[in-house]
Amino acid sequence: MKVALVQYSPEWENVEKNIEKIESLISGINTNPDLIVFPEMTLTGFTMKQKDFGEDIDGSSFKYFMDLSNRFKSDVICGIIEKEGKNYYNSSIHFSKGLIAAVYRKIHLFSHAKENNFYSCGKEIVVTKVSEIKTGLSICYDLRFPELYRLLRKKGSEICIDIANWPVDRIEHWRILLRARAIENQSYVIGVNRTGSDPFYKYNGFSSVYDPMGNLITELKDEEKVIIADLDIDFVRKTRDRFRFGDDICLI
Repeated sequence: MKVALVQYSPEWENVEKNIEKIESLISGINTNPDLIVFPEMTLTGFTMKQKDFGEDIDGSSFKYFMDLSNRFKSDVICGIIEKEGKNYYNSSIHFSKGLIAAVYRKIHLFSHAKENNFYSCGKEIVVTKVSEIKTGLSICYDLRFPELYRLLRKKGSEICIDIANWPVDRIEHWRILLRARAIENQSYVIGVNRTGSDPFYKYNGFSSVYDPMGNLITELKDEEKVIIADLDIDFVRKTRDRFRFGDDICLI
C-alpha cells in the first residue's frame, strides 16, 4: 500500500490560498498513491472561528477533496471543520472514489487551547477501510490517549492515522507517542503534521510513519513536501501472529 503524506504550511484562515498551495505540492506526485493524507483542519489551520469556516457535506471543502480523490483515483484523508445543526466538529474525513467513506469527529478536545469551548466532541470510534485495509482515524490531541488506540486495535485496525497541528514546543511528545502507539498496537501509525506558524504556535512537521515494531519508515522535518511511504500490511499480520500481545490484553 502506497501512502502520500502532505506536509505543508497553511496560510492562516485562507481556504483559497491553501487550495492553491496544495495543488502546487501534489502536482509533483509522480506515482499513484493508494492514499493521500493531509494535516488537521487542512485548509484553515487550527482556528477557533468555527462559525466562519464550518461546513456541511455540501460545502466547498468537501467538494474540493471529493474532486481531488476522483482526479488521483486515490483515497484521501483530510481535516475539515464540520457543521451539523448547531454543532461544529473538528473532523477527519475519508474520501474514496469521490464519495465520503467515513467521518471521524475528534473525541479529545484540546482544552489547553480552549478548543472545547468552540467545538463539540465526537462520541464514536471510527475504523474505515482503505484498499480493504482496516484503518483507524484520530486527530492530534487524541494521540495522548492510548485507550482510543486500544479500541481501534480491538476493532481490527491495522493502520492508525493521526492528522495534526502539533506545535514545535512539544514535538518530541508527538514523535514518541506515534512510536508508542505503533508498538502497543502492532499497527502502522501514520502522523501528518503541519509546518510554519499561526498567530499562536510554531510548527516543524515531523510527519512520519512507524511500522508495527516501532521502526521509523519515513520522517520529514520543517519542509513543505509530499513524502511517499510503502506499507506492507502482511508485516502487521506476521508481527501479530509471532508476538500475540493482543491476545493477552485483559482490561478491555
